[in-house]
Amino acid sequence: MIIFLEGILVEKQPTSVVMNVAGVGYLVHIPLSSYDALPAEGGAFRIWIYDCVREDDHQLYGFMNAAERRMFLMLMTVSGIGPKLALTALSGLTVRELTLAISGKDAKRLSSISGIGRKTAERMIVELQDKISTGDALEASTSGGALTEVEIRTRDAILALISLGYKRTEAETLVRKVLETAVADDTVETLVRKALAG
Repeated sequence: MIIFLEGILVEKQPTSVVMNVAGVGYLVHIPLSSYDALPAEGGAFRIWIYDCVREDDHQLYGFMNAAERRMFLMLMTVSGIGPKLALTALSGLTVRELTLAISGKDAKRLSSISGIGRKTAERMIVELQDKISTGDALEASTSGGALTEVEIRTRDAILALISLGYKRTEAETLVRKVLETAVADDTVETLVRKALAG
């Protein structure tokens, strides 16, 4: 089993990287949170790995810190959540936000993740609540202030544009521009539509 890889970053995308490890190129799928922590292309780095081997498939999933990998593995213990959906969850919410949502029984927040409906969100809470220690929950609740509604909508709109093919810097620029004229009750969908309209 591969635990981590060290090598040179050849290419990076918001959802994957190609890295050169001793002359071998590895394609590694990553969450958006790990993308932000990557070095520039050509830089050396270490990435934590989950090696997923199935009968007809072999995929590598990578994380820039061990906490993301632990949350990813924990999410996959929930029935109905595989590696791709676990990665989507980590792209939609940070480890801290997932910890708070699960420990706080916030099914609404969890079901805001693309691909996770109300039933899956409730199943996540039931199956994972006992796996999150009181210490983890307390640390998550005190490590920085909670995101405001505007910050959450801004982040979600940026992620939506990235999923549509925009580069992160382009998505951030478009959303920040829209926010200059946005009204308080603009939804994520409204922000994205305004950004696409230019």
